[in-house]
Amino acid sequence: MAETPLADRIEEVLALRTRHIVAVFEDLYQPHNGAAVIRACECFGVQELHAIANHNAWRVSPEIVAGADAWVDIHTWDQPGGANTKTCLEALKERGYRIWAASLREGCIPLTEVPVDRKIALCFGTELKGLSDEAHDLADGFVRIPMHGFTQSFNISVSTALCLFELTRKLQQSRIPWQLSEADRQELRARWSAGKRARS
Repeated sequence: MAETPLADRIEEVLALRTRHIVAVFEDLYQPHNGAAVIRACECFGVQELHAIANHNAWRVSPEIVAGADAWVDIHTWDQPGGANTKTCLEALKERGYRIWAASLREGCIPLTEVPVDRKIALCFGTELKGLSDEAHDLADGFVRIPMHGFTQSFNISVSTALCLFELTRKLQQSRIPWQLSEADRQELRARWSAGKRARS
């Protein structure tokens, strides 16, 4: 069976890419998790990922990322001694994103009830402790994945995949204009065709 030419595959992928949802990760410390969440974003068409590095450097396992980082825009917030969580989340709010914190705190709503009518920045915390108090304080809402077992948590990459699957599915079934702008498509088309990556 013949492979789809790259130019055609790029168009197929661009048609399902979005910045209506972005993913934010605060202080992940295991490189395999950094790689796995990039793959989840790429596979579900989420073009933009924000990595906050206050205490743990953002690191990615090359073997696990499997090249997915070539197709996702990764923004790293890692100023030494800086208020990286605040800077990142306030920048996203200025762009019109509503901050949703993945959490187990009181006041969480189930993932299935998160509205997609406004742009979503979905935030996940470090592997052991979850999101910081600062991230919770800056959030517009708390969200949880419904669980029915004794273990009340998933691995961060599993949580990311479950959340992005549900939210992108809901978005694609809506009448909300969630697709990339034509200018954004043109920029990504040129960059991907040239094999270039975006970092900030």
